[in-house]
Amino acid sequence: MNAGDRVRVERADQTHEGVLMPSTTGEHLVVKLEGGYNVGIDRDEADVEVLESDVYDVEEAQAESEQSTIEFDDDLPTVSLISTGGTIASTVDYRTGAVTAQFDAEDVLRAVPDLAGMANYRGRVVANILSENMTPDVWQDLAHAIHEEIEAGADGVVVMHGTDTMQFTASAMAFMLDTPVPIVFTGSQRSADRPSSDNVMNAVCAVEAAKSDCAEVLICMHADESDDRCALHRGVRARKNHTSRRDAFETVGAKPLGEADYSIDGDPEITFRREHRERDATDLDIDPDVETDVDLLKFTPGTDSAFLDALDGKSGVVLEGTGLGHVHTDWIPRIEDLVDDGTTVVMTSQCLEGRVCDRVYDTGRDLLEAGIVEGEDTLPGTAKVKLMWALANVESVEEAMSTSLAGEIQDRSVPWT
Repeated sequence: MNAGDRVRVERADQTHEGVLMPSTTGEHLVVKLEGGYNVGIDRDEADVEVLESDVYDVEEAQAESEQSTIEFDDDLPTVSLISTGGTIASTVDYRTGAVTAQFDAEDVLRAVPDLAGMANYRGRVVANILSENMTPDVWQDLAHAIHEEIEAGADGVVVMHGTDTMQFTASAMAFMLDTPVPIVFTGSQRSADRPSSDNVMNAVCAVEAAKSDCAEVLICMHADESDDRCALHRGVRARKNHTSRRDAFETVGAKPLGEADYSIDGDPEITFRREHRERDATDLDIDPDVETDVDLLKFTPGTDSAFLDALDGKSGVVLEGTGLGHVHTDWIPRIEDLVDDGTTVVMTSQCLEGRVCDRVYDTGRDLLEAGIVEGEDTLPGTAKVKLMWALANVESVEEAMSTSLAGEIQDRSVPWT
């Protein structure tokens, strides 16, 4: 029995079939199943039958994975590939059977060879973290890295990012950077060693979008469950609406800004359906400062107003209210105290569509008198990021929060589905 053999492993009442992978310990077997997942099994508790020998040449696969050639073509645009972590550029380590996230331009081309010939690439690592560990400090590092890449002549930037907090980081870049070129976030819902991985199509479409004339911060992910289109979402209007589907991201309150048709002979065709900032329409600039002492609090029936006590002294608070932007009337005096003490309190709605309007009902009018700032139809997560940025960069935070700075506020809230 050797690594690369196809085996059947029986343990207790479970049976697994797959390719035997090298193991880092002598006590365990590692079997790669047909679906791409690895399973570890205690050798002493398993009965192993070799079904076929040497069906997979592990050494040859490892050698092939280490070979890549990047040639510069004067006729191609230059796209900077920046990694913050996540699975999209991960490759299988055939020594251990694990998925690794080591990253440079060569690693990406090994993982996604379809990218070859689309552009000249530069690879750069800003962080290698799970996206739930993202922090404002990393946002700032990323903003500086993107600024440096564009300043050095990049025609577009693709940021590879874990999907769970991608919408927050994309929003941060939209407020921190004035960009003359596209900045495209992409990721992968399913790891590279799974047959259903979305890493190839997402990466190819993201690079094509980075070559387009839309100089905004975009999120590029599957438009549906098929492998034919990627949606191009405006970063400040998108949210992850599904935990695991490949088309997890949606634009809230409108259709996506554009799409990449992946079925055009392997050469994606980019189309935009709405107005957008065009390439070279603005000069490159960066304002990366943020005020981190900002919280987001969601109101639900029965939530004790004592929760607001923990917000004493905060620089800013974003509330996710019900409907048009409401909370229990018991909350209003505490909100007024916060405002009087210098905390900026912004009201958003937990509804998926529509905008805040606190002039319709008595509760809303009382909230306005207490000093809350209406967030219009800004998404709550985007509003938090925007408030963090506004507190550090603008004179009138209230005016900024009521003004669309990067497309986060729509002119009208109308049914669109």
